[in-house]
Amino acid sequence: MPVEIDPFHAIAISRLAHRLRAEGRSVIHMEFGQPSTGAPSAAIRAAHDILDTDGMGYWESPGLKARIAAHYEEAYGVQVDPEQVILTCGASPALVLALSCLFSPGARVALARPGYVAYRNTLKALHLEPVELACGEAERFQITAEAIERLEPAPDGLIVASPANPTGTIIPPEELRALAEVCKRRGIALVSDEIYHGLSYTLAAETMLKHAPDALVVNSFSKYFSMAGWRLGWLVVPESLIDAARARMGNLFLTPPSLAQHAGLIAFDCRDELEAHIETYARNRELLLKALPEMGLRRIAPPDGAFYIYADVSHLTDDSLAFCEALLRDTGVAIAPGLDFDPVDGKGFIRLSFAVSTDLVEEAIRRIEPWLAAREAR
Repeated sequence: MPVEIDPFHAIAISRLAHRLRAEGRSVIHMEFGQPSTGAPSAAIRAAHDILDTDGMGYWESPGLKARIAAHYEEAYGVQVDPEQVILTCGASPALVLALSCLFSPGARVALARPGYVAYRNTLKALHLEPVELACGEAERFQITAEAIERLEPAPDGLIVASPANPTGTIIPPEELRALAEVCKRRGIALVSDEIYHGLSYTLAAETMLKHAPDALVVNSFSKYFSMAGWRLGWLVVPESLIDAARARMGNLFLTPPSLAQHAGLIAFDCRDELEAHIETYARNRELLLKALPEMGLRRIAPPDGAFYIYADVSHLTDDSLAFCEALLRDTGVAIAPGLDFDPVDGKGFIRLSFAVSTDLVEEAIRRIEPWLAAREAR
């Protein structure tokens, strides 16, 4: 029998949002974790030139692999050989490659709850067993080395994400080091999702490679580089897994889009434009952190990075999906239900993405405030 996986409820919210927009409604999209800005302007210009001069085809850019490897030295002081970089069609295929390289069907892989919906569902689709560990306020919604130390029997693998989705929390360097040590001691393979690196507001995120050189690291151009629709990402693997990862990439996905690879190489040198996006996200974050508690949403996960607010609405609802649908129909503001990220406790949480323009965040606050007040008054 085929494995059943859960739906991604935010997609249903987005479909409803687009239907309402088609009917003439004003909709603010805060349901997906994608920047509202486009690729850097220089990358777009380069793509236009390539379209005019290159027929393109299946291709893996040596220049882009080398540039990504150099990035690890520049950003983290970590040496990566370009051959360890597997270019992928976004972070999702990189996760599939990582999990299929490391584990056989039936393997047990630990992960935080709440966490990105696709971790759990990709594990299930690959016939792996998700071992979800409840992570609440006491743990800052993150996996801890202590929790992995206590877990019996030891899992075969661990997925960590810092900054995390849906919470934006960052694992401090000392805790990353402790996680790496306990995983090495207990023989637990590590997969680190670093797709939100570069999007930090409190402390900088460190790569797990600083503490676990044999970890598999997932990353993408979708978030910091504002290139979600270009479908370009990468996986860093240890030398022992290069051949296995390349074989899987070639058979399952061939290569990433050639045009995206050309643009991605240019995007690495567009830091001024990209950092301006971070300034916008930082303003949006501050606006929401001020406004939401004033509306009664005082229990918020610490948004150290990424571009999310994960807020407790359990005093208002025990059905976050219905809550988000009602908010969208009544106000035109689309957000994601916590049920996507936590099938147990997520019924009382919501996630807002603030990767939109500041004027849209301000307008969303104006719409949400009276709506929440009316629900509080019931």
